[in-house]
Amino acid sequence: MSLPTHLSDGNWICQKESISRQYKFLRRIIKLKFNQMDFQYAAWQMIYLLTTPSRVYKNSQIRKHTKNQWARDDPAFMVLLSAFLAASSILFAVILKLSVSGFFKFLLWVVFIDFIGVGLVIAGICWYACSYLTKRDDTGQSVEFGYSFDVHCNAFFPILVVMHVIQPLCWHIFIDGDSRLATFLGNSLWVIGIVSYVYITFLGYAALPYIRGSEKILYLIAILAFAFIFSIVINANWGRHLINFYRYRIGE
Repeated sequence: MSLPTHLSDGNWICQKESISRQYKFLRRIIKLKFNQMDFQYAAWQMIYLLTTPSRVYKNSQIRKHTKNQWARDDPAFMVLLSAFLAASSILFAVILKLSVSGFFKFLLWVVFIDFIGVGLVIAGICWYACSYLTKRDDTGQSVEFGYSFDVHCNAFFPILVVMHVIQPLCWHIFIDGDSRLATFLGNSLWVIGIVSYVYITFLGYAALPYIRGSEKILYLIAILAFAFIFSIVINANWGRHLINFYRYRIGE
């Protein structure tokens, strides 16, 4: 039986190696051997994502040359990100005035739906597009799914800071109101967070030399700009809608 026409022998081998690396990565997360994780390096990556995100992907290029893989082999970043997500959710719980049980329901929703679930969907779409739609035909390389999820994790951190830290702190100051000014200020935070997500995602795929057309990801910013203007016109406060949605989902 021959391989599918869109997969060369080299691509097939790369996919098998990628699956093997992802399995080892998951085993390291499950075992949680903290003494084998470089948390200092992961913390520096988080700082770079807020200041100069391109440096994170330069490190990915170095990893490709030294370890022959684009995706992280150290789960320290994901562990730190999960811990930050849990801690920042406390601020949201205060805004929502949740009970203890409500907080844990909210935390489970944020971790497994907002972060992991949505992340797997976005990573899957980007992985498929890069593997079969935008990959240059003259290369024997393929996109690692683990790298696609890495890109999501990188892009998720800045939007997490904006939506789970800055937004709750500013909630009673200027977001929770019926005026268009409150809508403008609150939705502006969303724009900052989403633009950072889109831009860091673009940087992630632009770092791959065998991917063409990665700049098309930036077209999403134009759609966001239209949605932002429309939200101001109809006075739709995205933050308040999100709060109401979370209250509905956790039943409080």
